[in-house]
Amino acid sequence: MATDYDAPRKNDDELNEDSIEELKARRNDKSGSVDVDETEQAEGFELPGADLSDQELSVHVLPRQQDEFTCSRCFLVHHRSQLAKEVGGMPVCTECAA
Repeated sequence: MATDYDAPRKNDDELNEDSIEELKARRNDKSGSVDVDETEQAEGFELPGADLSDQELSVHVLPRQQDEFTCSRCFLVHHRSQLAKEVGGMPVCTECAA
């Protein structure tokens, strides 16, 4: 973008006047409203304490693999690359060791 350095520059007062005029013009323009159906938007939210007894959840659980260990502090299964140290012969992950 080319800049004309010889053009007269506006001072701060003129810049403020321009922005106030633009704001007034925008305030009178009401075409920017968005029509949102609130019920459609709220259908995906789960409320805390909601009764989910009629819902069924099925998860396929895999046994611990050869290259995994269970952390003795957080009891999560991690890959061997996450092993930080062993305390008393029990493995500790890098997150718990920090």
